[in-house]
Parts: sequence; C-alpha cells; structure tokens
Amino acid sequence: MFQQAGRGYDMAITQFSPEGRLFQVEYAIEAVRRGTTAIVCRNENSVVYAVEKKRSELQDDGLGSEKIFKIDNHIGVAIAGLTADARVLIDRARIQAQVNLLNYDEKITVKDSTINICEYKQVFTQNAGVRPFGVSFLIAGIDANGPSLYLTDPSGAFWNYFAFAIGSGSTEARAYLEEHYKKDISDEELKLLPLRALKELMGDNLDKNTCDVAFILKEDKTFKLLSLDEVEELLSKLSDS
Repeated sequence: MFQQAGRGYDMAITQFSPEGRLFQVEYAIEAVRRGTTAIVCRNENSVVYAVEKKRSELQDDGLGSEKIFKIDNHIGVAIAGLTADARVLIDRARIQAQVNLLNYDEKITVKDSTINICEYKQVFTQNAGVRPFGVSFLIAGIDANGPSLYLTDPSGAFWNYFAFAIGSGSTEARAYLEEHYKKDISDEELKLLPLRALKELMGDNLDKNTCDVAFILKEDKTFKLLSLDEVEELLSKLSDS
C-alpha cells in the first residue's frame, strides 16, 4: 500500500518525503497493526493485561510467542508487532529499572520507564543504517502515583490511557472498550473487561491456550502472569456472567 506513495523516499530512515513523512516509521506502524491483539485496562487501584496468543499445535510450551512481559515487580508490558524487537527494548527497560533502584533507592515510575523506552525508540528514527523498532507497547503498572497506562509507538511517541488496545483487532477492541469501560469500574469487572473485548474478536476460539492474562492488583501491587488453570477459571466466570 506504500510503494507508490513512497516513490523512493522509503529507502532510508533519514529522508523525509515532500509531504513530511518518514515512510520507514509508517511501515513499522503497519507491522504493529498486523500483530496479535493486546488489551490493557486500569482503574484507580489495579491493572489488567490480556493478549491474543497464537501458537502451533507442534510448538512446545508456547515459548517464543510471549506477548506479555514483566519489566519490574510493579510494571508489565503487553506488545503488538515484532516480538524479537520487543525483547531488546524490554531488556533495556529492565536494566534501567534496576539502575534506578541502585542509584536512587526507589522503584522507577511507569512514566519514567516509558520515557526511557521511547527515547531509545526515537533514536532509531533519525540515524542512517538502522530501522525503527516494529513494535508498540502498552506499558502499565502501579507506582507511588497509583496505576498508570501508556501506549508507545515505533516513532517514540507515547500517550496516557485508562484502557487501550493495539494489534490487528485493535479497532474493534477499542470500540468495545469505549462503550463498556467506566472510570469507577470495580476490580472484579476490570479483570474480565479485556477478556470480554477479546471474546468479541475471537468468539469461540478464545480459551486458555489462545490468550494470556496478567494482573497488578492493589493487594500486593506485584505483576503476576496467570497460569493456564487460572486463565481457565477466569474464562469460566466470563461465560457465567
């Protein structure tokens, strides 16, 4: 869809088109749009992550297809796009979280972690011989300022949200969230809301093997990736309600 529009201006990341566009960044954003769907929601107490998971029947344990990662005990991230690109950024964010703890004796805030990731992403939009990271993050957690959720994109830009979705099913998922999300939503309803949105997209294909779910709840403010049995129990509540 970009070949004719690019007309040679997409050959290098440092070259703007006459319209002021960086086509390599737009291509990276397109890679995110083609990724699996990831949804993150928060209220005043907690954060919930849910992602679509695709794996082959011949794949062992689903390793290599992870879409939710822990940055620190209080921060997690859901991704859409190129998982290999995401791992580079996540490893960097993990190191920065520990550096912050060692230097200042306090946990890094979600906003500062987001800014560090985005500043590194932005460097890869302005230097020759590199390409943008083809991945977007929904980075969320609970720090001294309470729960927060940020979206990052391949350009290095970021935005703050209460609930958001990225990936191939993001348009439909965002429409569902806009209709059903409320700022005063309870923790129990918050746990189910991202799964309800995935259910709208995936229908009967949604089960414990086709999604991953993680929480950071007000009780301990600690990131937890749910086991298959815990996901199945949560999905049973979805079908009962």
